[in-house]
Amino acid sequence: MTELSPMGTIGTIKARHIGMSEKERQAVQSKQGRVVFGVDMKIVDADCMELPWDGATSGDLLVRGPTVVCDYFRNEGDSPLQFDDGGQGWFPTGDVATIDADGFMQITDRSKDVIKSGGEWIGSIDLENIAMAHPAVSQAACIAGKHPKWDERPLLIVVRKPQAELTREELLAFYEGKIAKWWMPDDVIFVDEIPLGATGKILKNQLRERFGDFLMQPAERQRIA
Repeated sequence: MTELSPMGTIGTIKARHIGMSEKERQAVQSKQGRVVFGVDMKIVDADCMELPWDGATSGDLLVRGPTVVCDYFRNEGDSPLQFDDGGQGWFPTGDVATIDADGFMQITDRSKDVIKSGGEWIGSIDLENIAMAHPAVSQAACIAGKHPKWDERPLLIVVRKPQAELTREELLAFYEGKIAKWWMPDDVIFVDEIPLGATGKILKNQLRERFGDFLMQPAERQRIA
């Protein structure tokens, strides 16, 4: 993370991990690591309340320490730091992450991309990875679509592979058994291309501008279906 210099986490395992199977150790080491001496991190909910280190609960990742940045270059607005009850400043990384009981952190999404549905958080990356595993999918992006009841719901935007045939129902059926039912995307939009930046990153801001209101428009949903 660029907020930490020269580094903020390490991937070395603890003594108790030595007796684990290779698969279990790989699962631990595939995470983004645990903090180095002098750096602290925590995850918080939308109300800035600290969340448990259980390896499952996701929250906004905050960091602090002598090697952590305190502001953005040429930032003329308010300080990005979030202060706790003790007056300590924490820097918001813009990532959503989990932290397990051993302190190993895993980034699950970007804060601006996570889908906040009825007070619960849904990871867009997890939904995209499942879609990309389908043999007929070339590209996939998941955004938060505005919803009249739940505030936001997952909306999947997909590019089919050339000559591939894939329906909305077939793709949603592919998710069954892989995620909780309330994580299921509300709808699927098939497009010819997904906008990418210079580095190949999906430009979700453009997708949100184009499709963010899609779930609020029954007539449009019926037309595309």
